[in-house]
Amino acid sequence: MDLSVAVYDLADGREAAYGEDRTYACASVAKLVILAALLLRARDAGRWLSADEERLAAAMIERSDNDAATVLRAAAGGVAALDATAARLGMVRTSAAPAWGLTRTTAGDQLTLLKAVFRPDAGTGPDQVTGTGTGTGTGTENGSRPGPGLDARSRRFLAGLMGRVVPGQDWGVSAAGDDWALKNGWLPRTASGRWLVHSVGRVDGCLIAVLSEGHASLESGIARVETAAVSAVRRMRRSV
Repeated sequence: MDLSVAVYDLADGREAAYGEDRTYACASVAKLVILAALLLRARDAGRWLSADEERLAAAMIERSDNDAATVLRAAAGGVAALDATAARLGMVRTSAAPAWGLTRTTAGDQLTLLKAVFRPDAGTGPDQVTGTGTGTGTGTENGSRPGPGLDARSRRFLAGLMGRVVPGQDWGVSAAGDDWALKNGWLPRTASGRWLVHSVGRVDGCLIAVLSEGHASLESGIARVETAAVSAVRRMRRSV
């Protein structure tokens, strides 16, 4: 069984990792970069997501709907858009695949993506789209050009969906605390019959990515991921 962990303390910027450069297939964790790609594409066009895009995004993150992910990846620009988004956000070891669930990533890159969503100083420049309704493309503020990162509205939207994952999919890093926002991924591997199980998100002031594969069952994978998450957050807190 292979397992990698990367954790970041939002309060003081301390970071710790184990096996953070080992690559894994993303499974449904890829849905975070799909949504990031869609949000960046909309931002670059000076608009917000349409009502239909918002609906599909909620289904993709909250319920891990695979059909929604396929539609939204196409809307974001396909494989090339995922690679461009990874590069834009600094995910240097993430590589998109034609089957989005087979996109390769690392715990370190997943932590980089989480920082782009949850760190207070993430993003560059002012919000490029304003307003609170759906489909309110108002262009850029003061004629400014979109910066490379997710703007504040995009970060709030993505984080909000991660905080509303449906019961039954709210396992993983949530074991480490009560205040969480997450996305999980799970996939049985055809060749080995073993399971790939991931969990990434924010929990009680820490960002954490736990990626793993080689589990005999989904249940044993979830248990191992949760143990790793709890241990990583506890060690981070004890090191203060």
